[in-house]
Amino acid sequence: MKFNDALNTYLESLNCSSKKLSKESGLSEPTISRYRSGERTPAKDSNQFKKLINAIFNIAKENGKNKYSLDKITSDFVSTFENDNFDYETFSNNLNTLITSLKINMNDMAKYIVFDPSHISRIRYGKSKPSNPIEFTNKICSYILFKYKSPDDLNSLIEIIGCDKDITNEKIYDVLFTFLTSEKKILKNQISDFLHNLDTFNLDDYIKVIKFDKLKVPNIPFYKGKTKHYYGIEEMKEGELNFFKSTVLSKSKEDIFMCSDMPMEDMAKDTDFGKKWMFAIAMCLKKGHHLNIIHNLDRPFNEMMLGLESWIPIYMTGQISPYYLNSVKNNVYNHLNYVSGVTALTGECIKGYHNKGMYYLSTNKNEVKYYKEKCDLLLKKAKPLMEIYRENNQNEYELFLKNDENINGNRKRFLSSLPIFTITDELLKKILKRNKVSKLDIEKIIKPIGTYKKKAVFIKEIATKLINDNIKVIPNDREYLSSFPGVGRKTINVFLSVIYNEPLVAVDTHVNRVSKRLDLADEDDNVLEVENKLNYLFPKDSLSKIHHQLVFFGRYKCKSINPLCDDCKLKDICKYYSMHSKSK
Repeated sequence: MKFNDALNTYLESLNCSSKKLSKESGLSEPTISRYRSGERTPAKDSNQFKKLINAIFNIAKENGKNKYSLDKITSDFVSTFENDNFDYETFSNNLNTLITSLKINMNDMAKYIVFDPSHISRIRYGKSKPSNPIEFTNKICSYILFKYKSPDDLNSLIEIIGCDKDITNEKIYDVLFTFLTSEKKILKNQISDFLHNLDTFNLDDYIKVIKFDKLKVPNIPFYKGKTKHYYGIEEMKEGELNFFKSTVLSKSKEDIFMCSDMPMEDMAKDTDFGKKWMFAIAMCLKKGHHLNIIHNLDRPFNEMMLGLESWIPIYMTGQISPYYLNSVKNNVYNHLNYVSGVTALTGECIKGYHNKGMYYLSTNKNEVKYYKEKCDLLLKKAKPLMEIYRENNQNEYELFLKNDENINGNRKRFLSSLPIFTITDELLKKILKRNKVSKLDIEKIIKPIGTYKKKAVFIKEIATKLINDNIKVIPNDREYLSSFPGVGRKTINVFLSVIYNEPLVAVDTHVNRVSKRLDLADEDDNVLEVENKLNYLFPKDSLSKIHHQLVFFGRYKCKSINPLCDDCKLKDICKYYSMHSKSK
């Protein structure tokens, strides 16, 4: 049974009209009509769904239909979602990714597919569901391929949906459809596995597993790598191990340079080689070598995750300097360049055919010198990927931060979660619910946030201005503060009062309302006149405290609608109470 079928069945059994259901639920009649026709379906965890269920329950109770309990009604409607095999959550997430990444104009798309833009927006954020998801998906795909058909647009689209660049337009449609409707479970699992491994990772345990603490590097070299050519994947593995062996068993302690965009997936399947490779790296680190690595950031996702798992433990030794090359586009060749103080390994292959590549290991001094100079030039072109410090590098880390604090420019900060004012109420509720926060506490957390979207925009703009103006400490300067977007007299007064202890009262909607109800100001006074009267009535040193008292009193007691007059100790001097109590 579909959602609209269940809804119509209930309304018929209750002899209930759309108009009555609309009145009871607070939803509009057109919305109810669309639900009944199947044109729209509310999301299972949406407010619309909850309002609808509660309204049907209340109507059933009113009609003496006690068999329709709230649990039964909810269960009946929830089962309609369970019978629907379409993954709406994945669809919403992937649709949002496309709209955001391609910067799609919602009104333009709505006009093309003949759809209400507000409804598309609700589908995008998982607050509503398309009645016919397959048809809706086809329309979205048609619009995107019609609108984004220039070479640059197609390249962006191909990158987002993850398909081959040589793919035909007909095939792009199929891949795009699959992208919207199918969850990439493998990738999801890879991320989950990686995060789990990262959470459970312990460097001391890792050191013990590879016996890093017991490794002993020979004092006298007993191996000298031979100058040799290697062909294909298997011989390339041998060449890599010989490179490390030659380096470890030499007297040299020079830095090691590594740069490769060779595919890793095939080599990763050889677990025996992987263990030997990690052991070789561990030996180099044990000997005291520092590794300069240029990473290839253009790898496929699965290789990127594989690389992260391999390198993060090594990073934590503090002996790694990672780099990357900006805007390197090479669709023809793969390259490999390893250089130490005594040996060099280099090679190349046609992209996609590294099993047919040729690789060259050399211990010739002149050749090693040449490859080292070559790598030094690459490092000059490269940019640091990140700075890595361990606990014993505390002084270096603090020095790095001090050096950086005086550098002008935009700052980026990575957070484990979004600031609370940037998250939608629905997302925040899900996070709190998942962490077993009680319903009452959720309401307390959600309620004060208000206007988060507008606040987020203003915060971003203010931060940008502070960076551009090179302001390290926000000054006690009313004129400068007034130049911030979204900052008026009220906000400035709050800031100066709280940060600089200025004797000021800020007149917000609560202070304004309470002041007039308690006859501290006249009904037709503007906010500046209210502020001046409060300044006159109260001692200067108490103004900041008075401000906060009036705000909290207005927010929780003397509310705009349904104030708690009966429980108020100031009602005897309150104009509002006097007027309304007489009218009763």
